Amino acid sequence: MIGDRLPLALNAMDALGDGPVAVLHPAEDADLSSLPKDRVHIVSPLVTVCTQFEQRGYTVSPELPKDTRFATSIVCLTRARAEAQALVAAAMAQTDGPVIVDGQKTDGADSMLKALRKRVEVSAPISKAHGKIYWTAGGADFADWACGPELHPGGFWTAPGVFSADGVDPASALLVEALPQVMVGTVADLGAGWGYLSAHLLTRDVKAVHLVEAHDMALQCARHNITDDRAQFHWADATTWTPPEKVDAVVMNPPFHISRSADPSLGRAFIANAARILKPHGALWMVANRHLPYEDALASHFTKVVDLDGDARFKLVRAERPKRSKR
Repeated sequence: MIGDRLPLALNAMDALGDGPVAVLHPAEDADLSSLPKDRVHIVSPLVTVCTQFEQRGYTVSPELPKDTRFATSIVCLTRARAEAQALVAAAMAQTDGPVIVDGQKTDGADSMLKALRKRVEVSAPISKAHGKIYWTAGGADFADWACGPELHPGGFWTAPGVFSADGVDPASALLVEALPQVMVGTVADLGAGWGYLSAHLLTRDVKAVHLVEAHDMALQCARHNITDDRAQFHWADATTWTPPEKVDAVVMNPPFHISRSADPSLGRAFIANAARILKPHGALWMVANRHLPYEDALASHFTKVVDLDGDARFKLVRAERPKRSKR
């Protein structure tokens, strides 16, 4: 992990440099104690990560502030190669000193090292804890690696690193087919992504749709995809978000990965919050991978749960009349 490798890299470098230090896309639990906290600026598209680091006393933002030059930047590699390249490009453009790249082998640390060496001089890598860290001088032109929201051939805007960036997620497509043609009132789309479900909800006679999404880049894409005035966009944790007033319906295709391993607790938290924000006669419409154990959570939070069959891969559920906790 970066906490094992970063102190070694800092000891091997000539100097960290004076001025602000950017750390791009660190994991929520990343150990950055080897850096001077008062100079560190955390950049993450995830509101949950930003919140955690802000509570620990760091300056945070979803993107690099365009008007700031950094003495050093540290890029934490992500699984999506194009997203990782975009992070390197952003760091190169705004860093006057070294750009440090850190990542696990499973996140492409070796392939990124090879790609960088084709363009710039890179230090010898330091290997530890199943990953590598290496550095190069900032300021090189990597504009061809930069990317952001783009119009997909399918007619929607997505970006590298956003869930289902290459096409419509089949689970969401299945849920759209199951939604009733008549829907009214206010609807919340928890974990809205780039807006596929919400776009379909807005073909109904609804009063408003709240798009609740923790990933800033996904929400930027959703703003491109949905220009209906009834849409309201919230960069927020869908497991804790509270609407201005309780909603008539919730739709969701909740994520179930926090790391590489499936973690059903995230979907259960989505279910619990859906029950909390619904009106007494409101309904939840949900799709999930068939193997995920959500039945107990649904029964705990809703009076009536209806299996809508789905298919071999996904289950579709309508849950009605949320239970209220007794005080």
